[in-house]
Amino acid sequence: MRYSLLKILAEGLKGNTGWTPVWRNPEPREAYDVVIVGAGGHGLATAYYLAKEFGITNVAVLEKGWLGSGNIGRNTTIIRSNYLLPGNEPFYEFSMKLWEGLEQDFNYNAMVSQRGIINLYHNDGQQAAYLRRANAMRMAGADAVMLSQDEVRRLCPFLDFDNARFPIKGGLMQPRGGTVRHDAVAWGYARGADERGVDIIQNCEVTGFQIEDGVCRGVETSRGKISAKKVAVCVAGSSSRVMSLAGMRLPIESHVLQAFVSEGLKPTIPGVVTFGAGHFYVSQSDKGGLVFGGDLDGYNSYAQRGGLPVVEDVCEGGMAVMPMIGRARLLRGWGGIMDMSMDGSPFIDRTSIDGLYFNGGWCYGGFKATPASGFTYAHLIARDEPHPVAAAYRLDRFQRGAMIDEKGMGAQPNLH
Repeated sequence: MRYSLLKILAEGLKGNTGWTPVWRNPEPREAYDVVIVGAGGHGLATAYYLAKEFGITNVAVLEKGWLGSGNIGRNTTIIRSNYLLPGNEPFYEFSMKLWEGLEQDFNYNAMVSQRGIINLYHNDGQQAAYLRRANAMRMAGADAVMLSQDEVRRLCPFLDFDNARFPIKGGLMQPRGGTVRHDAVAWGYARGADERGVDIIQNCEVTGFQIEDGVCRGVETSRGKISAKKVAVCVAGSSSRVMSLAGMRLPIESHVLQAFVSEGLKPTIPGVVTFGAGHFYVSQSDKGGLVFGGDLDGYNSYAQRGGLPVVEDVCEGGMAVMPMIGRARLLRGWGGIMDMSMDGSPFIDRTSIDGLYFNGGWCYGGFKATPASGFTYAHLIARDEPHPVAAAYRLDRFQRGAMIDEKGMGAQPNLH
């Protein structure tokens, strides 16, 4: 079913009786060409692009819970490509270009809103670092604008520019950055994959891998064995647990990252704003709620909830940059499980087990990478060679000394 204005008008006249389910709920078959473990944004995008771009439709996407129950529905919806290093910037710019045409591509309203993202700076050192990043972005084909204090003040008059400890001096802006409705991304990719013949199987937990003579032949699940020519894992914060079933140990730690939504306010934030003197980022939803987050909880966990000290820390960061939110109420908060790599950059690679592929280690960058992650992972699975923009995301890069340390802060996941 194609969605269009005419279709909406016609269904309105018929009492909305002609709408059909967005995707099927099939039973798993005994064998597939490709089995994808994880029906989050990355898994669904991979299935979509496998079918659409590479003509591989005999695909199953397995999800232990319900579709989109993981990090795809537990993030702050931000998209951007304001990266510095050659291993990252082309990938995220590719993702941004896919975002820009996504709704037309899969015929679904994902509420892509390119309202811009502003990274505030508070001293001369930060200004120099942001200027370097802006130049790197421009050289990679992305957009970047350095803003003076007066320009930031015109865009964001509610910020505390004269804070005694953290005065705002200016900012780095990517006008094409912004936000996307996270749930709709999962729904749109699921719908697009399903209509091309992909089986999306919910409530089907992978409990093991069928590995014979170093070759992965399929998976064992809570709903029986499923054979496959290729198995692709993309389960975000559960990466270490799932890959341990195949006897693999990953350079990844799992940490909780919390996010929050305030009560609805009048228009306050034009796009996305990040605080340069602490870890705080905020945007405003269409309903008026401020959507914001900050640092990891700091301890390893597989729980989709966080601790109160981080709530306090994040709110302190918000108060420092925008004191006027101090009287606003928090409506809700949630936690996502981050698969934190040792250098803050992801992996999209074949494993040492033939027929087994891995996608993970996204740290804070998983949501914004969804389209490019799915496209490049599908490319790897279909052709057994990395896509050019994801060629640096190798599992063995630590052994080769080829880390992609975007912040240059060392091999500690909590620093990234």
